Amino acid sequence: MYTVYVLQDKNDKIYKGFTNNLARRLKEHRSGMSRTTSRMEELVVVYTETYKTLAEARKRELYLKSAAGRRFLKNKIAIMPR
Repeated sequence: MYTVYVLQDKNDKIYKGFTNNLARRLKEHRSGMSRTTSRMEELVVVYTETYKTLAEARKRELYLKSAAGRRFLKNKIAIMPR
């Protein structure tokens, strides 16, 4: 199983990714092992989706990084409590 996830920091910056082990990946993000998220503070998971295959997860991640995907997330995250 693969998880597509969206992280948000205290300044409302967004990071999108996917992994087969969300707990491990979050630990990597929070410890500064990822160059992009190392500059982000107080990371919170604000959205997740689960997929059976790597190809499905990658396709969804790419969609979320597109303009249409960003609009989708803007609507989803706006109604989610932080």
